[in-house]
Amino acid sequence: MSQATALDRVRELLDPTLLDLAGRDATAGGYLDLLGAEPAGSPVQWLMRSGFLPGIYERVWRPAVLGAMKGPFGPGTRQELALVGRMLELGPGDRVLDVACGPGNVTRALADGVGPAGLAVGLDASASMLARAVRDTRARDLGNVGYVRGDAAGLPFLPGCFDAVSCLAALYLFEHPFEALAGMARVLRPGGRIAVMTTRRVPYGGPLNALVGVASGVRLFGDEEVVEALNRLGFSGLRHRAYGLVQFVNGRLV
Repeated sequence: MSQATALDRVRELLDPTLLDLAGRDATAGGYLDLLGAEPAGSPVQWLMRSGFLPGIYERVWRPAVLGAMKGPFGPGTRQELALVGRMLELGPGDRVLDVACGPGNVTRALADGVGPAGLAVGLDASASMLARAVRDTRARDLGNVGYVRGDAAGLPFLPGCFDAVSCLAALYLFEHPFEALAGMARVLRPGGRIAVMTTRRVPYGGPLNALVGVASGVRLFGDEEVVEALNRLGFSGLRHRAYGLVQFVNGRLV
């Protein structure tokens, strides 16, 4: 299965009622580009869109920054991917969406779990991140992965078209994070699974929470915020795991 075929399969999942594809369904970069110019944002968001970060994101940036935030007892990169795999319970033929996929490392790992008949879709707003994702995916010759440049707070997909959704190390960057979670619930079928990894506001850690939040420009979520938001959206079996300034939450849509 070719990459073009994977993009055709992704295109079939787009909801025409949510966007006007005329003039914006561009594939020259190897991904579907549904956005225009990249907007300004926080310093971390600017760095995510830079040409420099995609090359070091998974090898240097993510292990160093998130590793420090998770602390000595938090999972490493491989353990994290294994944990997310268990949360999502992927099987052959599943369709999975990776929101804010960055350079696609998680998306490609999810593709391994759904097999050739399945489909892993990575969505990100950064053209430079997606360029790296496409290049690394082609190097592995994967035919069940497609990428979309789109808005995480306005997912452009049909309702109920995915079996699972992941959003790792990104929710804290969104201007409207709970609207983004509602969109993830919308594109999941009944019984679909979600896995979220985001920041955590440490109880009784006022100065530390303030320092991290001010220095990075990102939001820190309380231990119950994401859990309660997913509960309101109709998820059950919710499980919360905390490691330092990082938390993992997963559940199943009723």
